[in-house]
Amino acid sequence: MLKRTIVGIVQYCTRAPWIVVAGSIIIAILSGYYTANNFSIDTDIGKLISPTVDWRKREIAFEQAYPGKDNSILVVIEASTPEQAAQAQARLATELEKNKDLFPGVVRSGAGQFFEQNGLLFLPQEEVEKTTGGLAQADQLVGVLAADPSLRGLTDALRFALAGVQRGATTLDQLAPTMNAAAETVEKDLAGQPASFSWHGLLRGKLEPGDLRRFIQVQAKLDFSALEPGKDASDAIRKAARDLNLAETLNARVRLTGAVPIADEEFATVQEGFLFHTVGMVFFVLLILWLALHSGKLIFAVLINMFLGLAITAALGLLMVGSLNLISIAFAVLFVGLGVDFGIQFAVRYRAARFASDDLREALAETARSIGSPLTLAAAAVAAGFLSFLPTAYSGVSELGQIAGVGMLIAFLTSVTFLPALLTLLNPAGEPAEVGYKALAPVDHFLERHRIGVLAGTALCAIGGLPLLFYLTFDFNPINLRSPKVESIATFLDLRKDPNIGANAINVLLPSQAEAEKVAEGLGKLPEVERAMTVANFVPEDQEPKLKAIRALAEKLEPALNPDNPEPPPTDAENVESLNDTATALEKAAEAGKGIGADAAKRLAAALKKVAASPEPMRASVTASFIPPLQTVLGELRNYLKAEPVTLESLPQELKSDWITKDGRARAEAIPKGDPNDNDVLRAFARSVVKAYPNAIGGPISILESGNTIVNAFIQAGIWALLSIAILLWIVLRRISDVLLTLVPLLVAGVLTLEICVLIGMPLNFANIIALPLLLGVGVAFKIYYIMAWRAGQGNLLQSSLTRAVIWSALASMVAFGSLWLSSHPGTSSMGKLLALSLATTLCAAVLFQPALMGKPREVEKDGTSI
Repeated sequence: MLKRTIVGIVQYCTRAPWIVVAGSIIIAILSGYYTANNFSIDTDIGKLISPTVDWRKREIAFEQAYPGKDNSILVVIEASTPEQAAQAQARLATELEKNKDLFPGVVRSGAGQFFEQNGLLFLPQEEVEKTTGGLAQADQLVGVLAADPSLRGLTDALRFALAGVQRGATTLDQLAPTMNAAAETVEKDLAGQPASFSWHGLLRGKLEPGDLRRFIQVQAKLDFSALEPGKDASDAIRKAARDLNLAETLNARVRLTGAVPIADEEFATVQEGFLFHTVGMVFFVLLILWLALHSGKLIFAVLINMFLGLAITAALGLLMVGSLNLISIAFAVLFVGLGVDFGIQFAVRYRAARFASDDLREALAETARSIGSPLTLAAAAVAAGFLSFLPTAYSGVSELGQIAGVGMLIAFLTSVTFLPALLTLLNPAGEPAEVGYKALAPVDHFLERHRIGVLAGTALCAIGGLPLLFYLTFDFNPINLRSPKVESIATFLDLRKDPNIGANAINVLLPSQAEAEKVAEGLGKLPEVERAMTVANFVPEDQEPKLKAIRALAEKLEPALNPDNPEPPPTDAENVESLNDTATALEKAAEAGKGIGADAAKRLAAALKKVAASPEPMRASVTASFIPPLQTVLGELRNYLKAEPVTLESLPQELKSDWITKDGRARAEAIPKGDPNDNDVLRAFARSVVKAYPNAIGGPISILESGNTIVNAFIQAGIWALLSIAILLWIVLRRISDVLLTLVPLLVAGVLTLEICVLIGMPLNFANIIALPLLLGVGVAFKIYYIMAWRAGQGNLLQSSLTRAVIWSALASMVAFGSLWLSSHPGTSSMGKLLALSLATTLCAAVLFQPALMGKPREVEKDGTSI
């Protein structure tokens, strides 16, 4: 009945080709119009997992409690000195705050009046006492600099320090680091290189990478209807940094990371090289079509048929799901790779039928008789493979399966309606020679004579390689699917190395601050936790002795920092005189000693003489390298001396709101112990925290749980695909043995694919794992063509037009999928690589293993049924 139905459809289409072709074109035009007016992509990656999953519910609840974290851009500012980084942060934040429409929230992390005033309280008590004691002893030196913050004041302060050497208060060697640092800064100015003197470095002795880094947390207005929702915001931030000339004036580098730039740059990476890859794919598909069909009219018909189906599928897809996501948008590549398969199968069978009969319509009817049933079953099997994703919680792939599954049915319908109608109108020339591969006759005979050996050899390879599957790995970290070359990911990977950043933090949301502190205490006891904290950690410990030391310093230092009679700005002549006087003093000090101090004094004296002998702009340049950072540090010192007792209630509201919600709920945060780039470390950390506190959520838990959700979704889809395809095969084939003859080669191909993955060192991941259940449907299509021909009594399968169609349709699919392999996006590339590999093993299993497995063709009774 199925065969008669397909033949009837094809015969109708050949009798009324103009009606079918015109109607199809009208549908395609309407579909294109609908797609053009309704096309949209939702790039919100948070929607790729169903919101009904337990861990996603917790994640959504946390996002609602602390809104803005997922639409934020983290601006990372790095400079040569802490002073430059702080100045760049302040200038850029001030500029961004002017654009309230695009940036509704701008927060200077670790900055503001609170930290500027109470910064010393966060240092260990010993360090506070050391710092305040050293500053107290340098009160006169601070007074000189505060009274005359100029090049003249700097050199006066240096001569004051040299006088201390003469008095025995210090030694020249002790001043060596300061003199070398000053000399290096002056030498850079003389060489025309960017230079800035770090007074923080002078005070602390050693700077950590974090000292040279500042952050701005920006809440940006996003446009999720755009391909890159945060592009306008990111571009505005970069433009502001350029307009402020931060790179040249402050030697500051501005980089962006966070959820928004990572998502935008991921999509941009996917787009990179898209045109080149598409052109290459089309070229090779055309080449394959030519090798398979040898007819311009046939190639034209197959291509038009494919584009017709793609247009209708795109419109129906948007109608079904509304907006495409970052995964479902791949339906176009999948349709090209698989939709062209049906066209090739029909066209190659048509060529074989046309050789046997020169009558066009009779050849098309015969094509329908030979290909109708297997093509229908293959299309249903492929659609079942895609639609098996529908019940899963992986929404992104579920939508892809829905669109692609419907697309396969559309590709089948156009191949038995539009394609024969168009061929009737085009009337391609008859075939001069038999379509097939007579050259493969020796392979046919070899498989027939050595059937047992081929089966045993294949089984030995598949079963012998099973131990390799113990080494098959799954990369659960989605960061590894993104290009480390893009700014957002490279910056994130840099920040992740610093445990103080909290890039891999896990949070537990509690009803109150008191409960949050109890949980933080419990988190801190877990062996996998490096540090646990709440907002209470921003209340410094040992405040009384620290405040006592700061107040003692204030009594001594405030008069020096706030002179009653500051010096008027010096003239250039006064600067030259002071430079020369200081150089002379340095040379005299060097003559009286030896060692590192004397060498440093000579080096600095030579540099100061060159500055004094240079034109006035050089002295202005040296002034710019020393004085603005000095004024920044003096301002910080003035603020530090105003430190006051800090309580939970006195913390700034913007800081507390990041930890305590408006309704009084609070969060406790934990940081992992160990290598943050080690997936095993993160998973052990996530498991440990979730076991102790099941309502915890955060990056490592999302990685762990999303991995489990996605793997379970693929297992579930694989089971549904295998079950639905098996039932479908049973309905059509009616023999368990024939169902097994169809499925066994498919399973062998799957096992071999995974074994090859181990051998070439390719782990499975969230992107490429899509290949496995999909190929249950795609792979079974090839097997169906062979099993149906075998059941019909056809022998020498490798020499037939069937093998020609299977080989070239598989190669067309491999080219389409393989084009993804060339993508700059690691996840997309790995997906294309595994899809191409899977198709290759599936093709080998269909062409070489299945004929040997089936053996001699079935005997066919007079009524056409196989026995």
